[in-house]
Amino acid sequence: MSCAPWRSAIASALHRNRSLAYARYLQLATIGENHRPANRTVVFRGFLTDSDQLQFITDIRSDKIAQIQQQPWSEACWYFPNTREQFRLTGQLTLFDAESEFQSARQKLWQDLSDNARLQFAWPTPGQARSEATAFAPANPDPIQPSANFCLILLDPIQVDHLELRGEPQNRWLYRLDDQTWSKQEVNP
Repeated sequence: MSCAPWRSAIASALHRNRSLAYARYLQLATIGENHRPANRTVVFRGFLTDSDQLQFITDIRSDKIAQIQQQPWSEACWYFPNTREQFRLTGQLTLFDAESEFQSARQKLWQDLSDNARLQFAWPTPGQARSEATAFAPANPDPIQPSANFCLILLDPIQVDHLELRGEPQNRWLYRLDDQTWSKQEVNP
């Protein structure tokens, strides 16, 4: 499979911003059950092998799970400070829990996490009333087999808006997926 044309721009931005640990953080917006936007910061975990789908992880007990199940459309906004570039990726989100396909991708992401990151999936339920301090010191989860609370999220973009904030005038491109083919159009910033 060949990569979407916007992938090289993201790869370049990631490379040119690699000195910034937070360059892998982006904002992911969903629609809440109250029909209002819900936005949060997530960590980019790479592209699913042989695809243009972006990988993220979350706790199956988090609020975003119900939001995604009810309304899978989402938009991610990713800003790279060193190169002053913004990418807005619109598409659908798909969840993969312990009962879903893509278990090898889910397991690899789990194994790539630090011990401290894996430990968070054994903490008390996110968003509930604060638990006692001892509840945040569970035994270390199995480093090989993912926790039942560990969920893989895939964003499958159908549109990417790339804005370079440097230059006079600035540069902007829209990439759109129609009938399995990506188009690229230069537009006014």
